[in-house]
Amino acid sequence: MSLMGPGLSHPGPSPPPSGRSIGARAWLVIWSIACIIALIYVGSVFYGRKQEDRELAAQAAERQREKDQEAVEFMGGNNFEILNFYASPGIIRRGDTADLCYGVSNAKTVTISPPSGPTWPAVSRCLSISPKKTTTYTLTIASATGEKKTATLKIEVR
Repeated sequence: MSLMGPGLSHPGPSPPPSGRSIGARAWLVIWSIACIIALIYVGSVFYGRKQEDRELAAQAAERQREKDQEAVEFMGGNNFEILNFYASPGIIRRGDTADLCYGVSNAKTVTISPPSGPTWPAVSRCLSISPKKTTTYTLTIASATGEKKTATLKIEVR
């Protein structure tokens, strides 16, 4: 008579796994490694493209600055002045955007306060802004000799 009872096996070392389960485990490991390698490759491709897009955007902005500077020099003559400074629309609802536009001639530098984005001398340039409250913007230009001129405008937020 057995002390183990019906349906219970004899205690001792378990039998070695069959060749089929070892192959399945090896396949699972290989498949997991392949998936990880594929994910790393896809991630590096997307990261590389994002870097390339940033570089292209920076190059495009630089070319635009150069073209704007040439236009300012060509059209500005000897006059150092603010050609225009306006917002469209001048009254917005909170969360909406407006275009803040300016044009200058013979300016060496252009700044807008509060800062609204990158600025440079241009005959015509607009920035998209979204102030949270009624804000007065000041455009300041400086010539190569250090002369300065300013203009202000207010965008009302309701």
